[in-house]
Amino acid sequence: MPIPNNDKLAVLIDADNAQASVISDLLREVARYGTATIKRAYGDWTTPNLNGWKETLYSLAIQPIQQFRYTIGKNATDSALIIDAMDLLHGGSVDGFCLVSSDSDFTRLATRVREAGLAVYGFGQNKTPRSFVAACDKFIYTEILRAPVAKSAAVEAPQKLLKPLKPLLTAAITEAGREDGWAPLSNVGSLVGKSNPSFDPRNYGCVKLSELVRRQSYLKVKKDPATGSKAHIYVRIK
Repeated sequence: MPIPNNDKLAVLIDADNAQASVISDLLREVARYGTATIKRAYGDWTTPNLNGWKETLYSLAIQPIQQFRYTIGKNATDSALIIDAMDLLHGGSVDGFCLVSSDSDFTRLATRVREAGLAVYGFGQNKTPRSFVAACDKFIYTEILRAPVAKSAAVEAPQKLLKPLKPLLTAAITEAGREDGWAPLSNVGSLVGKSNPSFDPRNYGCVKLSELVRRQSYLKVKKDPATGSKAHIYVRIK
Protein backbone atom coordinates (compact mmCIF):
# COMPACT_ATOMS: atom_id res chain seq x y z
CA MET A 1 0.00 0.00 0.00
CA PRO A 2 1.39 3.42 -0.90
CA ILE A 3 2.53 5.59 1.98
CA PRO A 4 0.63 8.92 2.05
CA ASN A 5 2.90 11.85 1.24
CA ASN A 6 2.79 15.57 0.59
CA ASP A 7 3.10 15.38 -3.19
CA LYS A 8 0.97 17.97 -4.94
CA LEU A 9 -1.15 16.26 -7.58
CA ALA A 10 -3.12 17.59 -10.54
CA VAL A 11 -6.31 15.58 -11.06
CA LEU A 12 -7.37 16.01 -14.69
CA ILE A 13 -10.66 14.36 -15.62
CA ASP A 14 -11.87 13.55 -19.12
CA ALA A 15 -15.56 14.01 -18.30
CA ASP A 16 -16.56 12.67 -21.71
CA ASN A 17 -14.87 9.41 -20.79
CA ALA A 18 -15.41 9.09 -17.04
CA GLN A 19 -18.34 8.53 -14.69
CA ALA A 20 -19.36 11.20 -12.21
CA SER A 21 -20.64 8.54 -9.79
CA VAL A 22 -17.14 7.25 -9.02
CA ILE A 23 -15.31 10.57 -8.60
CA SER A 24 -15.87 10.91 -4.86
CA ASP A 25 -14.33 7.48 -4.22
CA LEU A 26 -11.63 8.26 -6.76
CA LEU A 27 -10.52 11.37 -4.88
CA ARG A 28 -10.28 9.34 -1.68
CA GLU A 29 -7.98 7.01 -3.57
CA VAL A 30 -5.93 9.96 -4.83
CA ALA A 31 -5.37 10.98 -1.19
CA ARG A 32 -3.30 7.81 -0.73
CA TYR A 33 -0.69 9.20 -3.12
CA GLY A 34 -0.70 12.90 -2.31
CA THR A 35 -2.83 16.04 -2.16
CA ALA A 36 -5.13 17.00 -5.02
CA THR A 37 -4.16 20.66 -5.29
CA ILE A 38 -5.67 20.97 -8.79
CA LYS A 39 -8.97 19.35 -9.77
CA ARG A 40 -10.31 19.96 -13.26
CA ALA A 41 -12.91 18.23 -15.40
CA TYR A 42 -12.91 18.75 -19.17
CA GLY A 43 -15.88 18.52 -21.49
CA ASP A 44 -18.51 20.35 -23.47
CA TRP A 45 -20.77 21.35 -20.61
CA THR A 46 -23.41 22.67 -23.00
CA THR A 47 -24.31 19.10 -24.01
CA PRO A 48 -27.04 17.21 -22.11
CA ASN A 49 -24.94 14.06 -21.64
CA LEU A 50 -22.84 15.89 -19.00
CA ASN A 51 -25.79 17.18 -16.97
CA GLY A 52 -25.23 14.51 -14.33
CA TRP A 53 -21.88 16.04 -13.40
CA LYS A 54 -23.27 19.25 -11.89
CA GLU A 55 -23.63 18.07 -8.29
CA THR A 56 -20.29 16.23 -8.39
CA LEU A 57 -18.44 19.32 -9.60
CA TYR A 58 -20.09 21.50 -6.95
CA SER A 59 -19.73 19.17 -3.95
CA LEU A 60 -16.11 18.19 -4.66
CA ALA A 61 -14.88 21.64 -5.74
CA ILE A 62 -13.83 20.45 -9.19
CA GLN A 63 -13.31 23.19 -11.76
CA PRO A 64 -15.20 22.54 -15.01
CA ILE A 65 -13.21 23.44 -18.13
CA GLN A 66 -15.44 24.22 -21.10
CA GLN A 67 -14.34 22.87 -24.46
CA PHE A 68 -16.71 23.22 -27.40
CA ARG A 69 -16.83 20.56 -30.09
CA TYR A 70 -15.80 22.56 -33.12
CA THR A 71 -15.81 19.59 -35.51
CA ILE A 72 -17.92 16.45 -35.37
CA GLY A 73 -15.81 13.36 -34.84
CA LYS A 74 -12.83 15.25 -33.37
CA ASN A 75 -12.25 15.17 -29.62
CA ALA A 76 -11.32 18.71 -28.62
CA THR A 77 -11.66 17.74 -24.94
CA ASP A 78 -8.58 15.51 -25.12
CA SER A 79 -6.55 18.28 -26.72
CA ALA A 80 -7.56 20.82 -24.07
CA LEU A 81 -6.64 18.45 -21.25
CA ILE A 82 -3.28 17.64 -22.81
CA ILE A 83 -2.41 21.30 -23.36
CA ASP A 84 -3.25 22.17 -19.75
CA ALA A 85 -1.25 19.18 -18.51
CA MET A 86 1.84 20.34 -20.41
CA ASP A 87 1.42 23.88 -19.04
CA LEU A 88 1.27 22.46 -15.51
CA LEU A 89 4.26 20.22 -16.19
CA HIS A 90 6.44 23.08 -17.35
CA GLY A 91 5.09 25.37 -14.64
CA GLY A 92 6.57 23.13 -11.96
CA SER A 93 3.63 23.59 -9.59
CA VAL A 94 2.80 19.89 -9.16
CA ASP A 95 4.68 16.70 -8.32
CA GLY A 96 2.46 14.32 -10.26
CA PHE A 97 -0.67 13.83 -12.31
CA CYS A 98 -3.85 11.79 -11.93
CA LEU A 99 -5.31 11.21 -15.39
CA VAL A 100 -8.92 10.07 -15.28
CA SER A 101 -9.98 8.47 -18.55
CA SER A 102 -10.33 5.12 -20.31
CA ASP A 103 -9.02 6.63 -23.54
CA SER A 104 -5.74 5.51 -25.10
CA ASP A 105 -5.24 9.03 -26.50
CA PHE A 106 -3.57 9.95 -23.20
CA THR A 107 -0.84 7.31 -23.54
CA ARG A 108 1.74 9.73 -24.94
CA LEU A 109 0.87 12.35 -22.32
CA ALA A 110 1.52 9.82 -19.55
CA THR A 111 4.87 8.78 -20.98
CA ARG A 112 5.92 12.40 -21.49
CA VAL A 113 5.12 13.32 -17.90
CA ARG A 114 7.08 10.31 -16.64
CA GLU A 115 10.01 11.24 -18.86
CA ALA A 116 10.09 14.53 -16.95
CA GLY A 117 10.39 12.64 -13.68
CA LEU A 118 6.86 13.14 -12.36
CA ALA A 119 4.51 10.39 -11.25
CA VAL A 120 1.43 9.46 -13.25
CA TYR A 121 -1.57 7.72 -11.68
CA GLY A 122 -4.17 6.54 -14.17
CA PHE A 123 -7.84 5.90 -13.40
CA GLY A 124 -10.18 4.22 -15.85
CA GLN A 125 -12.58 1.39 -16.49
CA ASN A 126 -11.39 -2.14 -17.13
CA LYS A 127 -11.89 -1.55 -20.86
CA THR A 128 -8.94 0.87 -20.85
CA PRO A 129 -6.40 -0.08 -23.56
CA ARG A 130 -3.21 -1.69 -22.27
CA SER A 131 -1.07 1.02 -23.84
CA PHE A 132 -2.45 3.67 -21.48
CA VAL A 133 -2.30 1.34 -18.48
CA ALA A 134 1.35 0.51 -19.14
CA ALA A 135 2.25 4.18 -19.60
CA CYS A 136 1.31 5.01 -15.99
CA ASP A 137 3.29 4.43 -12.80
CA LYS A 138 0.10 3.08 -11.26
CA PHE A 139 -3.27 2.39 -12.85
CA ILE A 140 -6.45 1.85 -10.83
CA TYR A 141 -9.55 0.30 -12.35
CA THR A 142 -12.47 2.41 -11.21
CA GLU A 143 -14.66 -0.68 -10.75
CA ILE A 144 -12.82 -1.45 -7.49
CA LEU A 145 -13.56 2.01 -6.09
CA ARG A 146 -17.31 1.55 -5.91
CA ALA A 147 -19.40 0.97 -2.77
CA PRO A 148 -18.86 -2.41 -1.04
CA VAL A 149 -22.29 -3.70 -2.11
CA ALA A 150 -21.18 -3.49 -5.74
CA LYS A 151 -17.64 -4.74 -5.33
CA SER A 152 -18.36 -8.46 -5.54
CA ALA A 153 -19.48 -8.09 -9.13
CA ALA A 154 -17.03 -5.36 -10.06
CA VAL A 155 -13.94 -7.24 -8.91
CA GLU A 156 -14.63 -10.10 -11.31
CA ALA A 157 -14.77 -7.88 -14.39
CA PRO A 158 -11.05 -7.10 -14.87
CA GLN A 159 -9.84 -10.70 -14.34
CA LYS A 160 -9.40 -11.61 -18.00
CA LEU A 161 -7.45 -8.38 -18.52
CA LEU A 162 -4.95 -9.12 -15.75
CA LYS A 163 -1.88 -11.28 -16.05
CA PRO A 164 -1.97 -14.60 -14.14
CA LEU A 165 -1.27 -13.95 -10.48
CA LYS A 166 1.11 -16.84 -9.71
CA PRO A 167 3.85 -15.88 -12.19
CA LEU A 168 3.73 -12.26 -11.02
CA LEU A 169 4.15 -13.11 -7.35
CA THR A 170 6.69 -15.92 -7.74
CA ALA A 171 8.93 -13.80 -9.99
CA ALA A 172 8.87 -10.90 -7.53
CA ILE A 173 9.49 -13.18 -4.53
CA THR A 174 12.42 -14.82 -6.29
CA GLU A 175 13.95 -11.43 -7.08
CA ALA A 176 13.37 -9.94 -3.63
CA GLY A 177 14.14 -13.10 -1.67
CA ARG A 178 17.06 -13.53 0.69
CA GLU A 179 19.34 -16.58 0.69
CA ASP A 180 16.80 -18.47 2.78
CA GLY A 181 14.02 -17.74 0.26
CA TRP A 182 12.05 -15.33 2.45
CA ALA A 183 11.23 -11.97 0.84
CA PRO A 184 9.90 -8.81 2.53
CA LEU A 185 6.31 -8.40 1.41
CA SER A 186 6.77 -4.65 0.91
CA ASN A 187 9.58 -5.32 -1.58
CA VAL A 188 7.48 -7.91 -3.38
CA GLY A 189 4.60 -5.47 -3.74
CA SER A 190 6.93 -2.77 -5.04
CA LEU A 191 8.43 -5.06 -7.69
CA VAL A 192 5.06 -6.32 -8.89
CA GLY A 193 3.70 -2.77 -9.09
CA LYS A 194 6.66 -1.51 -11.10
CA SER A 195 6.34 -4.23 -13.72
CA ASN A 196 2.52 -4.22 -13.76
CA PRO A 197 0.97 -0.77 -13.20
CA SER A 198 -2.58 -2.16 -12.91
CA PHE A 199 -1.69 -4.61 -10.13
CA ASP A 200 -3.86 -4.07 -7.08
CA PRO A 201 -4.97 -6.66 -4.48
CA ARG A 202 -8.50 -5.29 -4.81
CA ASN A 203 -8.66 -6.60 -8.36
CA TYR A 204 -8.52 -10.05 -6.77
CA GLY A 205 -11.07 -9.36 -4.05
CA CYS A 206 -8.54 -8.53 -1.31
CA VAL A 207 -8.09 -5.24 0.51
CA LYS A 208 -4.39 -5.71 1.26
CA LEU A 209 -1.49 -7.54 -0.35
CA SER A 210 -0.94 -9.52 2.87
CA GLU A 211 -4.47 -10.89 2.58
CA LEU A 212 -3.88 -11.82 -1.05
CA VAL A 213 -0.65 -13.76 -0.47
CA ARG A 214 -2.16 -15.66 2.43
CA ARG A 215 -4.82 -16.97 0.06
CA GLN A 216 -2.21 -18.49 -2.27
CA SER A 217 -1.63 -22.18 -1.50
CA TYR A 218 1.84 -22.12 -3.08
CA LEU A 219 3.13 -19.46 -0.67
CA LYS A 220 4.20 -19.39 2.98
CA VAL A 221 3.76 -16.22 5.03
CA LYS A 222 5.27 -15.23 8.38
CA LYS A 223 5.54 -12.22 10.63
CA ASP A 224 8.93 -11.19 11.91
CA PRO A 225 8.55 -8.99 15.01
CA ALA A 226 10.42 -5.72 14.60
CA THR A 227 11.40 -3.02 17.03
CA GLY A 228 8.31 -1.54 18.64
CA SER A 229 4.77 -2.63 17.97
CA LYS A 230 5.15 -3.18 14.21
CA ALA A 231 5.95 -6.50 12.56
CA HIS A 232 7.42 -7.09 9.13
CA ILE A 233 5.69 -9.63 6.90
CA TYR A 234 7.74 -12.04 4.82
CA VAL A 235 6.67 -14.44 2.10
CA ARG A 236 8.33 -17.33 0.31
CA ILE A 237 7.50 -20.00 -2.24
CA LYS A 238 6.70 -23.44 -0.76
